[in-house]
Amino acid sequence: MAATTNNNVDISASIAGILNEKQRPENLQVLKACTAALREKEYRDVVEEQAFSSLLQVLSWLCDELQAASVDDQDLQSVALQLQLIAECFRAQRNSCVQSTRNQCLLRELGFIDVSVKLLSFLQTKNLEGTDSILEPLRCGIQFLGNLAVGNQICKDDIWRVCFPDLLLQLLSVDDERALDYASMVLHTCLDEAKVEELTDSQNIELALKVMELCRTQPELDWTVIIATQHFLKSSALVEKMYSGMSHNERVTLLDLLCAQLREEDSEDCGVPSSVARFMASAFQKGCGAVLALGSGSAASDEEALTVISLLDVLCEMTSDKGQFMFLQDHPDLLVNTVALLQQVHTIGKASKNIFSAAQNFSSFSGDEDASSHSPVVGFKAHLIRLIGNLCYRNPNNQNKVRELEGIPLVLDNCNIDSNNPFISQWSIFAIRNLLEKNTQNQELVASLERRGPTDYSALRELGFQVEERDGSLLLKTVRKDS
Repeated sequence: MAATTNNNVDISASIAGILNEKQRPENLQVLKACTAALREKEYRDVVEEQAFSSLLQVLSWLCDELQAASVDDQDLQSVALQLQLIAECFRAQRNSCVQSTRNQCLLRELGFIDVSVKLLSFLQTKNLEGTDSILEPLRCGIQFLGNLAVGNQICKDDIWRVCFPDLLLQLLSVDDERALDYASMVLHTCLDEAKVEELTDSQNIELALKVMELCRTQPELDWTVIIATQHFLKSSALVEKMYSGMSHNERVTLLDLLCAQLREEDSEDCGVPSSVARFMASAFQKGCGAVLALGSGSAASDEEALTVISLLDVLCEMTSDKGQFMFLQDHPDLLVNTVALLQQVHTIGKASKNIFSAAQNFSSFSGDEDASSHSPVVGFKAHLIRLIGNLCYRNPNNQNKVRELEGIPLVLDNCNIDSNNPFISQWSIFAIRNLLEKNTQNQELVASLERRGPTDYSALRELGFQVEERDGSLLLKTVRKDS
């Protein structure tokens, strides 16, 4: 213990000595020794307050010197040394917080947060010469805030108080991947339910939108994706506010993340509230007609169409026997609008050769790409049918409603294989099963349609299904394809 005590005295005195000298390269070695000592848990656990007080004095002095240097246009060598010294101070601070609530609280009480934030704000806003040399202290300073916040609610709240929203937004705009990674880690660490709600205010929403922009433009930044899925998607107020302020491309990113969250294994409790599901259903109903414009061959609506298609994907996932979202079966007019949209798309596709027409071109699956493989509506009809099947699952009212809307013949007419709609025949069979289950009227309708023969059911039989009368009831039966 005596050796550790002596180290305390020596390091504290050495740091304090920096203040009595002009900036010299030797000062950097003193700070590096402090950084190295603080990597050791044994030293971190007993480091005295005086050592931190001296370090804070050095950091404050360097902050003043750097600001003066930028104003007085001092030589670049002096500025470069100042930046190196600042980076080393931040490293020492960062190391001191590792697995040490004691040191986190001590640094907070001494005032390290305010001085560090002042420096970070200055570093990323001022156009100093030698931009690369700024990145090192910037990265280390952001790491310090992250380490200070981990597992310490008081520090989290203090960092949030001085950084939100302006500095966090500025740090998430730095043109450096590592700085962005560290900054998003700080944001994630500080966030909780109450802070997420603060993001819904008009003056703060830009920060949330910036996170979503990074999810789209730099998906390799894991922290931004975690922020979106673990925090943003759990707030219906924030989801709605972000959605209204986003471009269509940005909306697709949000919807893709939501879809991925819903597809997670054991996602029965995925954290997405029911109000988000209602909003998605309403947004789909409001915008779904935009897809029809693509039938004219116009590419102007591609972005809006992609948003609608992504909304449809989300609704398909939500209604795939996930108990917490099955209330969507009763969402006003969702089923009616989905059947109507399928009818319109199907009619447009049959009227002339267009983007909604069925195709038998499978060249894209063998590596040869054509224009159809890039179509924004590939799979759209199949997913409409999938949603209809989901909404009718063990729901007699919806089964009857589809029959009344003349949707059963429509679904049956899509049992043919279509390269523009992979798995459409399978989804059609799935929907028919759900429409006929324990519904005698729907079973009789399918049987009567086959007897009258207005529709080609060869594809249905090719897939191994036929309607059979048994004990007065009409059933959809699985048969061997070669029978």
